Amino acid sequence: MKEFKNESYIDFSNPENRSKMEDVIKKAESQLGKEYPIIIGGENITLETKFKSFNPAEKEQAIGIFQKADKDTGEKAMKKALEVFEEWKSVEPSERAGYLFKAAEIMRSRRLEIDAWEILEEGKGWIEADADVAEAIDFLEFYGLEMLRYGGEQPVVQIPGEKEELFYIPLGVGIVIPPWNFPMAILCGMTSAALVTGNTVILKPSSDAPKIGHLFMEILEEAGLPKGVVNYVTGSGSVVGDYLVQHPKTRFIAFTGSKEVGLRIVEQAAITREGQIWIKRVIAEMGGKDAIIIDNESNLESAVDGVLYSAFGFQGQKCSACSRAIVVTEVYDEFLNKLVEKTKKLTVGPTKLYDNFMGAVINEKAYNSMLSYIEKGKEEGGKLLTGGEPAEGNGYFIKPTIIADVKPGDTIEQEEIFGPVLAVIKAKDYDEAITVANDTNYGLTGAVYTLNREKIEKAKKLFHCGNLYFNRKCTGALVGAQPFGGFNMSGTNSKAGGRDYLLLFLQAKSVAKKIV
Repeated sequence: MKEFKNESYIDFSNPENRSKMEDVIKKAESQLGKEYPIIIGGENITLETKFKSFNPAEKEQAIGIFQKADKDTGEKAMKKALEVFEEWKSVEPSERAGYLFKAAEIMRSRRLEIDAWEILEEGKGWIEADADVAEAIDFLEFYGLEMLRYGGEQPVVQIPGEKEELFYIPLGVGIVIPPWNFPMAILCGMTSAALVTGNTVILKPSSDAPKIGHLFMEILEEAGLPKGVVNYVTGSGSVVGDYLVQHPKTRFIAFTGSKEVGLRIVEQAAITREGQIWIKRVIAEMGGKDAIIIDNESNLESAVDGVLYSAFGFQGQKCSACSRAIVVTEVYDEFLNKLVEKTKKLTVGPTKLYDNFMGAVINEKAYNSMLSYIEKGKEEGGKLLTGGEPAEGNGYFIKPTIIADVKPGDTIEQEEIFGPVLAVIKAKDYDEAITVANDTNYGLTGAVYTLNREKIEKAKKLFHCGNLYFNRKCTGALVGAQPFGGFNMSGTNSKAGGRDYLLLFLQAKSVAKKIV
């Protein structure tokens, strides 16, 4: 087995790399507005009912035209996935892993192309887009290697006079429902984990990121993956998504998205339907209300940078983003002054231009929701220090926003906003800061800036979140190094990119044979 190594990022400060990226963006723009089919068993399917994906930085600019699947389309995908599963489940783990390794190589060769489409379809900045593709490559490599481990001989205690074995078998047909904000990484991670373990997949990408889903299908086809192992179905979550989640032949659902949708999936999956012979398994990651604690014994310059990038990178549209800065009283004013000064220098505009740090938020619904949260924060006594209003442009641009003097329990301190809005809370001391950090329904990521070793050890024990960082930002978990998944309403703590993740897509079979 080769050793896993995280993919490095492209250096866009290099003029040659920047020039290449600009050329690829122009090429992608020349292909805007194309129509893309549903893909079931390798068959391209078009429907009468369609929808468009739009560039959030240019509201009227259509990325592409996609098919809006109905229940009949969902049933066709299920039948094909069930049919192909009967063969795919018996394919050797090493062969299945080989498809992932090949897909990783293809993704590397098409990396700038995927970056460009993420910039246009999701409004990601160049570095954010490239980090997403790098993470997707990491998932392919890591899960391929993990399948080789799970496909090998498993250590079990041998009883005298018997031969004991344990091996892993796939579950069946799974529904993969990824989000738009990490349109290649999470989509690729959940899908590749499902297929490499011997399952077949119905992939329903977000309607805000269907182009990236289609690119992934192109990569799988180029890698030679048998037709029907992954089936690509676009459309409404409330129509084809619900139908597939409720289907009696669905064995598992892998979902990343909002708490509301995730809980609905959990609820629907728990109902036993006619003809269903198993308990459906749900793998869910459902967001967060992540906090960074700034202690009085910390490097404030480093803390300011960490909060800045965690809060406003990709417009704060990450489940791991810092939406709460909890600052000990002694350094509260100094920290805020430094943070506001740097935040005011952030550039906002179309991210196809490299120098724009922040782009547009994903769509009109999200845009209006964020602005309403800002107003709510002010109504409840928060002090608006910067931002709080739209930025110029023909897209859904919002200036990076800092609201200070937010009280524990206020709406913007409790509810996930999923945008460039930071609530700053004053804590009288370090212990109170930890109490405030834990006082939400979520528990995904968190960070602490302190140079005091005893305080670090205290936070390790008491700060209740799935991914905790010290003296660094709370975003950017690396596959293999920082398995990702949270507590409470942040999901099922599935730990994507960890050594136990593939177990969620497998079931173990124990075999004992008496030696005669």
